[in-house]
Order: sequence, then structure tokens, then C-alpha cells
Amino acid sequence: MTAGPVVETRGLCRRFGEVLALRDLDLRVERGEVFGFLGPNGSGKSTLMRILLGLLEPSSGAVRVLGHAVPGEVERLRPRTGYMSQRFSLFEDLTVRENLLFAGRVFGLSGPRLREGLERSLEAGRLHPFTGRRAGALSGGFKQRLALAAATIHGPELLVLDEPTAGVDPESRREFWEWLFALAGGGTTVLVSTHYMDEAVRCHRLLLLREGRAAAVGTPRALSEALAGRVVDLAVDRTEEAIHTLHAAPRVASVTQLGATAHVLLAPDAPPPEVAARALARYLTARGFRVEEARPAAATLEDVFVALLRGETLPLGEGAA
Repeated sequence: MTAGPVVETRGLCRRFGEVLALRDLDLRVERGEVFGFLGPNGSGKSTLMRILLGLLEPSSGAVRVLGHAVPGEVERLRPRTGYMSQRFSLFEDLTVRENLLFAGRVFGLSGPRLREGLERSLEAGRLHPFTGRRAGALSGGFKQRLALAAATIHGPELLVLDEPTAGVDPESRREFWEWLFALAGGGTTVLVSTHYMDEAVRCHRLLLLREGRAAAVGTPRALSEALAGRVVDLAVDRTEEAIHTLHAAPRVASVTQLGATAHVLLAPDAPPPEVAARALARYLTARGFRVEEARPAAATLEDVFVALLRGETLPLGEGAA
């Protein structure tokens, strides 16, 4: 294994005609991290992944992956990486075993190494009962297990996953993430993009992208704490109506419903949350609502994501290159 960071970019830019998809991106990812990419559609997540895999050339800037310059040394990089897309891309007419054997041979495995890789992948994915079943007959969760087994059959040092659990049930998603952490515990670095906040919070660190720029980098906890003092919860009757009313309240950035509670992200210039909570309670009471409780609350990653979409710039956390 190569010493130093697994991924390092300096001033990375990628242009598509007049559109600048990535802008001056500096990034550093260490070995064994589960590192998440979070951002709205069009923010540059997939473009960044394709560049790191050598599938797309940067327009400018420096990129090194596993010690190799990209794109100059990409052929030396490919046997050491694995990739899994959101859409199932294996052969649905082949069995589980046949798909894995094919993937192993594509990665140059043969003989004992191929047999060892096959057994390891079947065991990790709990796929032994389905070795003779055609891939097209698998459920969505087991298709994703098979896809991950195929992407890791050769023991890659870097695994890149583009929204790998879209459309998968919660239990399968949990098992999938347990597998990812087992891989990371063995030294594999995992890059994963996701729109699920409960998945993003599992990552060791996150890169939040907005319009191709790094809006923030850090642990989920550090990013959430960047919005400390900016969130209020209101337990109120007619919650849905109250939320519509709160959208017009002063110094309210956004409101969402959590059960019977209105979860309010305050604007950056709002007063302290204790003061804001009382003011919002009075605001609702004056408009005929019954407020049972108004209190400061902890920020979530969803709040961070909303702040990002509103154009706020959060402090770059630890680990920014």
C-alpha cells in the first residue's frame, strides 16, 4: 500500500463548455476513511468521482490517487480501485456466481486468487444461498450486495460508490453500511455520495459541494455544530398550518415538520435561540396557535444541507487540504 493520502487534489477544476462543474477544489482523504460527498444535484459529486477514477480528465489542477498522478498514470491505478454505480450494471441473465467470476477475471484474477476472491465476496455479501440464482431474479437489496461484491472481489484499496443504496429498504441499507465499515476497517478507503442524511451522518468525514465548490469539509458532528445556536423546536397545534405561518416570521431561514413539532432553522442574524424561541412562540400565539413548548434544539445534517442550499458558507472543518 502507498504511504500518504489516498486522494489529494489541488486547485482541481473541470469545465464543460461554459459550465465550470468543479472550481478550485482542494481535497485530502486518508487511508481507511469512509468519506462522503454531499450536495444537491449538479453540485459536482459525480464529476469529481469520475475524475478520481480516471474516467474524466481535469481541466486544470493536480490530482493524485493512491500515489498516482491522474490522468497520466491511470492505467496503474485501475487495478487498485473498485466502482459501484447507482444503477445495477451487472448481467441479469448470469447467476450470482457467474457474475462474480466474470468480474474477477476482468480485474485480472485467476486460479487460487480468483477462487479466494469469489469465496470472500460471497461470504461478505451473505450470497452463498443465491450462487445459482440469476441476478435479475434478486431483490433490490441483494442486487446491491452482488454489485458491491463484484466491485470488491479483487480487494481494491479505493472503493468509489455513487449513491449505492438508492431505492433500497432500510434494513438492507444498514447491512450495506456495516459491510462498508468492515472494508474500511481492513484498510480500504471508501468514497460515497448519498442524498440520505442518515447515511451521511455515518461517514467519518464529509465534503459538502455547492456549484462545484467545497462549501465545507469536516466530520458530521463538526458540521452540525457549525450551526449551533441556530435551531429552535416548537411543539404547536395545527403543525402544518403553523409551519406555513412561520415561513413569514422574521429571521426564519427554513421550517420543517418533525411529527407534531416545527423544526426551525434561524437566519444567521437571529438572536440567541432562547430569545428566538420565545419570540416565535409569541408570533404564533398572536395568530391563534397554541404553543405547548418552544426550546433551542441541536442542528442536524439536514439543517446544514439547507443552509448550504441557501448560499451560506460554513467554516471549512478539519481535514481540508
